[in-house]
Amino acid sequence: MLIQACLNGSREPGAHPALPLTPEELARDAETVVAKGAQALHIHPRQADGKQSLLPQDIAAALTAVRARCPGIAVGVSTGIWIEPDLSLRLRNIQDWRVLPDFASVNFSEQGVADLCQALRNLGVGIEAGISSAAEVELLQKLGLREQCLRILIEPAETETEAAMNTIAEIIYALNQTNLQLPRLLHGTESTTWPILDVALTYGYDIRIGLEDTLTLPDGGQTQGNAELVSLAMKQATIIKEG
Repeated sequence: MLIQACLNGSREPGAHPALPLTPEELARDAETVVAKGAQALHIHPRQADGKQSLLPQDIAAALTAVRARCPGIAVGVSTGIWIEPDLSLRLRNIQDWRVLPDFASVNFSEQGVADLCQALRNLGVGIEAGISSAAEVELLQKLGLREQCLRILIEPAETETEAAMNTIAEIIYALNQTNLQLPRLLHGTESTTWPILDVALTYGYDIRIGLEDTLTLPDGGQTQGNAELVSLAMKQATIIKEG
């Protein structure tokens, strides 16, 4: 089982006192979560003003800083359309990357998926296929990308737990029908984070946790930061494994 730490996501500056934004902040936080057991990292590099970025220089700065503190740990980034809504500019920025992430997440709910995946493949960057509905499993099949991805991210968009669980069941059924053998990482966001993490552990799927997904502990209190979240996820994984 893989535990991936998602350090900052789309959180606005000031959303949490420990939210890492700069390359050095990301690097320090990355070092602490790896020490707690994280085996992979997912980051959203920023410009100097805190705005998310796909620009080559911002990607390079963040990756270089993190790798200096965490050699040998796989580091991934987002390619979300909200970071750069202009599809052609997003593609051009990614094609201009020279310091490359180990993997990048691609949301199959967004436009431009085929071109984006091809660009990442041309660069040799692993693809995490972000799937939020059963229809996106069909798209993955249609585009012929099922064997080209590193893993499947099952990530329901619903904010209500029961609705999210129903979507998860539909996605898993669709994946099973295709006999797709890629690793699966299941995660929720905000109020669904901890219930879905427990479900993922029960299935034996990979998981992720961090300030991107939640600012709170299972009891609803505010977390101290990414290291605490990873520690709790590790503890929960041990409980379920031994129970």
